[in-house]
Amino acid sequence: MKVAEHVMRDPKPALPVRGLVCAVMILAAVIASFYFLAFNPFELFTPKSFSSIAGFVVRFFPPDFSTSFLMKVARGTLETLAISAIATLIAALFGLLLALPAANRFGKPAQQTVRFVLNFLRAVPELVWATLMVLLVGLGPFAGTLALALHTIGVLGRLFAETLENRSPVPADALVLAGARPLTAFLYGTLPDAAPQLLSYALYRWEMNIRMATILGFVGAGGLGQILYYELSLLHEPQASTVLIAMFGLVIIVDFLSAKMRRIQIHAAG
Repeated sequence: MKVAEHVMRDPKPALPVRGLVCAVMILAAVIASFYFLAFNPFELFTPKSFSSIAGFVVRFFPPDFSTSFLMKVARGTLETLAISAIATLIAALFGLLLALPAANRFGKPAQQTVRFVLNFLRAVPELVWATLMVLLVGLGPFAGTLALALHTIGVLGRLFAETLENRSPVPADALVLAGARPLTAFLYGTLPDAAPQLLSYALYRWEMNIRMATILGFVGAGGLGQILYYELSLLHEPQASTVLIAMFGLVIIVDFLSAKMRRIQIHAAG
């Protein structure tokens, strides 16, 4: 009897064995990936590689700080900022509109249809949207704005829908019972409680869109990315260095402003 109780109390060895099998499978997949890609990371640490990397980095200095080129970079910076801001604003508005049916406010058929649309919009990467928009409307910031807006609508729409679903329906239901219309109940009963989180999501996506807007220029969607692609194509490393510095500065400024707005929001919420 004691032997049986002792056996029953012993932990099953299945879990450690299962974990070991998973670790071996992951390690095998990693090794197979290196072999399939013919990638040897140790080649980066050879004297020849160090010399090539050093020579490549040196060509970027000193940056081009001539007045004419700085004016060009400043215009590209403002263009990048405008692309990201307008795209995020459009996405936040349409994302909120689509979040209502996605949060099951208009029945199951509408919820499933809108969620399919949101999944499709965010499943297509920004670069793919940018390539399609360039073919549709031509080169320039308009294509970049449309590409960012379409992808961000899918992301914010889903996040907004989940936020609305997690809100308590009690305030809105109380307003409806008091005679308010459903739209009025939403605006005064649900939206004020969800607004801080919705704003936080929108600001976070704005930060991401700033970074992505600089990349979309590589497919002709305007902004700093387009200038960077042009300069690198012509092997103008000093000019490319100036653009990279502008990108870095823009990201730091936007990150600071976003953090400041979040602190103001938290302070206002008490």
